[in-house]
Amino acid sequence: MEKQGRKTIPITPSLRLVPYYPAYETTLPWYQDAELCHQVDNQNRIYDLSILKNMYEYLNTHGDLFYIECEGTLCGDVCLQASGEIAIVVCKAYQNRHIGRAVVGKILELAREKGYPECFAEIYSFNAQSQAMFRSIGFVQKDAEMFVYPLR
Repeated sequence: MEKQGRKTIPITPSLRLVPYYPAYETTLPWYQDAELCHQVDNQNRIYDLSILKNMYEYLNTHGDLFYIECEGTLCGDVCLQASGEIAIVVCKAYQNRHIGRAVVGKILELAREKGYPECFAEIYSFNAQSQAMFRSIGFVQKDAEMFVYPLR
């Protein structure tokens, strides 16, 4: 299913972005990992199906929402919001493989094509892993939780 002309975007031979479609049976387990949810929301709760659907509906209507597919398996999601904000989640089993770096690099290309002046990510100060990943790509920390990447 390709919404609003969104197409699958290859990143590497084994990694690609797939336009959002309801795949809750695959994605709900990611968001039932308490540590991952804490990193994403800074809350001590896991997602239920209602919260997951609401999140995806919001992101899908406010930007370009994709699943991250690695070697044929969905392993995360990423959204480039109309504001320039990037939101990315890689499920625990696929973290620390440089998937996030490759995906954000491709999302920055998409943002540049759309003419965005910059992209940004809000990352909680305790999420050192995500902060390090965004810094490694070239994002600059503007305050405790704001990372910015100028595109012009």
